[in-house]
Amino acid sequence: MEHVDRCVVLVDAGYLLGAAASLLAGEPARSRITVDHAALIQQLRDRAEAETQLPLLRIYWFDGAPDRVPQPEHRRLRVMPRVTVRLGALTRSDGRWAQKGVDAAMHTELTELSRNRACSDIVLVTGDGDLLPGLMSAKEHGVAVHLWAVQAADGDYNQSEDLVAEADERRVLDRAWITRAVRAKDLSGLCAPPPAPRPEIAAILAAPLPESGLAASAERAAAAAHHAAAAPVAPADAPDRGPAPGDGQPVNGGVPQPAARAVPTPKDLAALRGPSLPPPPPASATLRWSSDRGWIDRPAAPLGEPAETASLPTLAQLTSAEQRWADREEDITTVGGDPYEVGQVFARRWLDRLPESGHVPKLATMYPRIPHRIDGELLRYAARFGLLAHKDDQIDEHDRYAIRAGFWREIDVHAAAQHAPAPEESRGTP
Repeated sequence: MEHVDRCVVLVDAGYLLGAAASLLAGEPARSRITVDHAALIQQLRDRAEAETQLPLLRIYWFDGAPDRVPQPEHRRLRVMPRVTVRLGALTRSDGRWAQKGVDAAMHTELTELSRNRACSDIVLVTGDGDLLPGLMSAKEHGVAVHLWAVQAADGDYNQSEDLVAEADERRVLDRAWITRAVRAKDLSGLCAPPPAPRPEIAAILAAPLPESGLAASAERAAAAAHHAAAAPVAPADAPDRGPAPGDGQPVNGGVPQPAARAVPTPKDLAALRGPSLPPPPPASATLRWSSDRGWIDRPAAPLGEPAETASLPTLAQLTSAEQRWADREEDITTVGGDPYEVGQVFARRWLDRLPESGHVPKLATMYPRIPHRIDGELLRYAARFGLLAHKDDQIDEHDRYAIRAGFWREIDVHAAAQHAPAPEESRGTP
């Protein structure tokens, strides 16, 4: 049985993108680069077909993911024509992420393709010497092996020397080729910052996390006391967090803390907010940091959903089977997975499917708290994009706040559109 005259490309994404990050950003962290995956796949296909003079059978994309759950980039890749995604595990050890099972999967695919004579040429984009036995096996089955390297940042090899020696052909993907689909992020790490949220959302996002709040309270108290005489009212962009931990209330396990800083009066806060924004919280309120975050009175409200929000439908209740299929398609092909964007997409769908507009004002009265049922559904939706699986399986609070900020931003846009004055209709002559 003869080999079929076609080529296959096997890509070790960890090597390709890590080496590209080293070349363009000076370190192998993939978070330092942005990738146009569609353009990169097309470049790989065009170059493989040009160098082998054969049509492409398929591109296999090997990568790691936490618990082998596809990340947003994997979801986009696996629906592209002629692309198959194979995922290994991504584990964290000693503060570093490491791929598990990717090399074994590449070795298996390389061996099976050559043994089954599925192709005559295989392009390997990798630098790992663990693939040497698979490469030698492919050669013994009569397959030509092309080894591609990413230009090394230091001008030296970033591949196993044994792998380089055994390959039939070797090519280098230089900086000019890489930068057609990959670029380094700027110092801020933001490629397309979301629209500026309203001041209250900015305050929530700027507020300290629970683990850092108590440590920072002493510094805030000292600064507030120092400037109290000169500036008794907080600046307009200052986060509104309510009473500081320690206004005679038990915090951190019930241990009373001494009051240490001046708090602007409700009248001052009302003047800063303006007439269109929510009123200040009660003097006894505190900012809740759980998934049910919001201003709550002490003592805590009784368990159970408040009557004013119990009637709000969830997105699942508003979504038909056809819409669910369309949503899944949009998630795979369009939604990038940025936390802020995820919150916006969820809110947009919820708003578009509401049977009556009266639910929106009812929800607005709850700001910044999202009702428990809807908030839980929002976070479960975000989990599809891998946003909530972070270091040691602890939920990243910054992502949670960004998700909710995106949700409220979309609610704001919808409410503003509803209250915008309608343009006057042109009157024709009788």
